[in-house]
Amino acid sequence: MSPPEWTIIDFIHTGPWWRNRGILVLNLWLLLPLLSSSVNGLNSSLVNGLQIIPAWQEYFNHPSGKTLGLINAAQNIGCLVGLPISPFLSDGLGRRPTLFLGSLIMLAGIAIQTAATSVQIFVAARIIMGIGLEFCSNSAPLLLIELSYPTQRGKITSMYNSSWYLGSIISAWVCFGAYERAEHSLWSFRAPTLVQAMIPFAQVVLIWFIPESPRFLVSKGFEGRAANILAKYHANGGDERDPLVVFEIAQIRHAIRMEEEINTSTSFRSLFATPGNRKRMRLIIAIGLFSQWSGNGLVSYYINLVLEGVGVTKTETKAIINGSLQCFNFVIAIGAAMLVDWVGRRKLFIISNAGMLVSFGSWTVTIALYNNFDNLAAAKATIPLIFIFYFFYDIAYTPMLVAYTLEILPYRIRAKGFALMNLTVMLTVAFNQFINPVAIDAIGWWYYLVYCAWLIVELVFVVIFIVETKGRTLEETSAMFDGDEQPHDLIAMGGDAATMSMSRRNVVELDHKYSQKEELELQELHSRPDSDLMPRAL
Repeated sequence: MSPPEWTIIDFIHTGPWWRNRGILVLNLWLLLPLLSSSVNGLNSSLVNGLQIIPAWQEYFNHPSGKTLGLINAAQNIGCLVGLPISPFLSDGLGRRPTLFLGSLIMLAGIAIQTAATSVQIFVAARIIMGIGLEFCSNSAPLLLIELSYPTQRGKITSMYNSSWYLGSIISAWVCFGAYERAEHSLWSFRAPTLVQAMIPFAQVVLIWFIPESPRFLVSKGFEGRAANILAKYHANGGDERDPLVVFEIAQIRHAIRMEEEINTSTSFRSLFATPGNRKRMRLIIAIGLFSQWSGNGLVSYYINLVLEGVGVTKTETKAIINGSLQCFNFVIAIGAAMLVDWVGRRKLFIISNAGMLVSFGSWTVTIALYNNFDNLAAAKATIPLIFIFYFFYDIAYTPMLVAYTLEILPYRIRAKGFALMNLTVMLTVAFNQFINPVAIDAIGWWYYLVYCAWLIVELVFVVIFIVETKGRTLEETSAMFDGDEQPHDLIAMGGDAATMSMSRRNVVELDHKYSQKEELELQELHSRPDSDLMPRAL
């Protein structure tokens, strides 16, 4: 088959994106689903913040042990309850209705948590919030990746997971501010809880102004509505015959038809039914594991143990280090999200894993020196090494955990494959929460050597298996694992459709041009004096 005459690169907007009204308005609307990750960060971090507020401790009788563990785990329990349901809602109802429903459920949970009078009610509220959060966490990134402008898809989707740190930062400062303003009042912990409602409330009110995913609409047979959305937000001028719109619609339609032939069912079993899907799942499960088992779990959930292990005991110092680390993570992750299309996914993963291995190895050495020889210089060196480690972690696993997972999954199994990745992360987080503190207490710094060995395994896997995906449309990327012909067929289908559209537009414009010329000549003829129109007398 001969290469297509046109590719999507020929039709994309070339000037500053903010000068294209459609792209500008689209990106403003996409802020709503983008902030779902910040809600996750805020909700997940809030319990840690509430524990430092005396009024919360007194009101709930200083929960500890299993009770405190249940409070911490309640949101994840809700997420696990909602996880098997969320992809079916996203694929059946649509991305927008699922996001709307999830936000409503979260608002109900937040209301119950704010008014909670016992630990049991508090835990129940956290479980309800977890169910709603899971619905939002499944549908929001799907809406982002399927609606974004083609050249901005990688950056916007990578920003999604990076925004988790923004919620974590807000949680820390809101709890601190509430404690400062109302130290012993019940509102010192109820006010931070109410802050959780801001983004879900905005999503409930504004979600219907955001367009639905064109991929979802095409899959349900509403190609006209999908073309109208793409014309309004992707084509400068809103013409459904615009070559970019025709190219995208042709690829989406053809990709969904090919997926129906490959994935005859859309159950969770279909995720492993074909060789291409098994390759995808190998990558998705691996990066889900690596995102939590690279040593970052030690700091994320037990920074107190880590810092005390190198002699940092003052509460204020720990708080400053932890708060500074969250801000640092957010800045680095957002910066890395801007690089995914320039540097490439594969290079960022390799650099990330290599850097984590070296920095974590150095971190292990400093901890060993301090614990075995009371070397204070080594203890001081540990703090910057933690920041260096997170620098390398944040350039790949924070921005691309969600983005890479979604872009390698075809439409028909995208929601379910994404749910499986979330399940993998939840299970590894549970491992971190229960095993890490036990292991540190039992063998101390020697436990760090286990992570050093595991980081070597991660680096080898990434070098061998991670596939580069930059420079492709969403349909071309997801088809890479189903054989060499699939991406080529998609490019050819889109190129042929766009070529035909351009040819038709040229003919129409040429006909219009000649019609205008003939009309002008006729007007000029009628405007002449009558004597000029009559034959001269002999």
